[in-house]
Amino acid sequence: MTTPTRVLVLNSGSSSVKYQLLDMNDGHRLAQGLVERIGEETSRLVHTPLQGGGKRERTGPIADHAAALKAVAEELAADGLGMDSPELAAIGHRVVHGGLRFTEPTVIDDAVLAEIERLVPVAPLHNPANLTGIRTAMALRPDLPQIAVFDTAFHSTMPEAAARYAIDVETADAHRIRRYGFHGTSHAYVSREAARLLGKEPSEVNMIVLHLGNGASASAVRGGRCVDTSMGLTPLEGLVMGTRSGDIDPAVTFHLKRVAGMSADEIDVLLNKKSGLVGLCGDNDMREIHRRIEEGDERAALAFDIYVHRLKKYIGAYYAVLGRVDAVVFTAGVGENAAPVRAAALAGLEGLGIEVDADLNAVRSGEARLISPEKARVAVAVVPTDEELEIARQTFALVRKTV
Repeated sequence: MTTPTRVLVLNSGSSSVKYQLLDMNDGHRLAQGLVERIGEETSRLVHTPLQGGGKRERTGPIADHAAALKAVAEELAADGLGMDSPELAAIGHRVVHGGLRFTEPTVIDDAVLAEIERLVPVAPLHNPANLTGIRTAMALRPDLPQIAVFDTAFHSTMPEAAARYAIDVETADAHRIRRYGFHGTSHAYVSREAARLLGKEPSEVNMIVLHLGNGASASAVRGGRCVDTSMGLTPLEGLVMGTRSGDIDPAVTFHLKRVAGMSADEIDVLLNKKSGLVGLCGDNDMREIHRRIEEGDERAALAFDIYVHRLKKYIGAYYAVLGRVDAVVFTAGVGENAAPVRAAALAGLEGLGIEVDADLNAVRSGEARLISPEKARVAVAVVPTDEELEIARQTFALVRKTV
C-alpha cells in the first residue's frame, strides 16, 4: 500500500478560508485557493490548480465555513485531488495563539480544542475562526489526522527576561499576560532558509528576521532559536504596521478614555484598524505611499520615516541582544518587494557591518538572494516566506512520527 504524502493546509479567518494542497514527496503545490466573504451574498471562491488548467472562480452565497470547505472539496475533486483521496495524509491548520502549552505541532483532539478555546480571550480575532475551520474539517474528514501548527510556537524559546512584562507577577500569571510573539511559522521557515542561503546550519547562525507585510514583526534568532520578538501578548505590539500602531505608551489608552471619552472597544479599533500607516497618511499600501512621496506628499513621507525609524530601532536593539549578527533577513510582502524600505532601514548601520548593495537591492526576484556587498561583515538577505509549506512540513513530520 502506498504511503499517503499529501497535506491540505487550511488557514481559516473569520470570513475566509485560504488553502493549499501540497505533495510532501518534494513539497510542490498541487492546488491553492481562497474563499472570501463567507456568510455574505457576494461570497467568492478562487481556485488555482497548479498542474494544468487555469484559475477558476465561483461567486454567490456561501453560508458558513462548512459550506466553504464543501466548495473547496468540490474544486479539488474536479482536478482529481479530492479530500476523500487515500493520498491525503493529514490536514494542517494554522492556529494563531498556542499560549504556553503548545510549543510544537499538535495532533488535535477534544482536549486540544478546549485549550485553544481557552485562549480566545488573548486572541479574540483569530482563535475563534481557527477553531471553526478545525471543527468543520474534522466533521468532513473525521478519520484523518488534523494537526495544529501555532504562530506562537517558534517564539516559545524566548528566555523569561524577554518574554516577561514588568508588571505584578501574580496578576500577569493569573491572566496569562506575557510576550508570545506571532508570525512564528514565517520566522521559522525564513531563518532556516536564510541559513541555507549562507551555506550554514541554522545552529551556526545569528540573525535578525524582519517579516514586513500589512502585519509586521521582527525576531532575534540565535542558532535557530528565537530569543526575542517584537509582537507581544497580541499582534499589536512592536513595529509600525499597515493599520496597527505598534509600540505606544500604555497611558495613551487611559488618556483617550479620560479626555476623549472613548470606550475600550473604540480604543481597540483605533489602535488595531485605524493606526499605523493608514492612520498616519491614509494608505497602508507601501507602493502607493512611495508614489505619493515621489509627488512631494509630506504626510506620506512622514509616515515612511516613522515606519523606518521604528524598524531601525528594532534592528539595533536585536543586534545588542544577539551580540553577534551574521545576517539581517527581509521577508513578506513589503520586505520582499520594497527596495526603498530595505535601503532606508539599514542606512547608516555600516559601522555595525551592515551594508546594502544598491544594484543588488534594486533587483526584483522571487528567489532567495543576498543584497549585501560580497565582503560585508553581516549578510543582508531577501528570503520569500512560505508559511503554508512550513505548516505542511511540520504537519507531515508529525504524522510520520505518530503513525
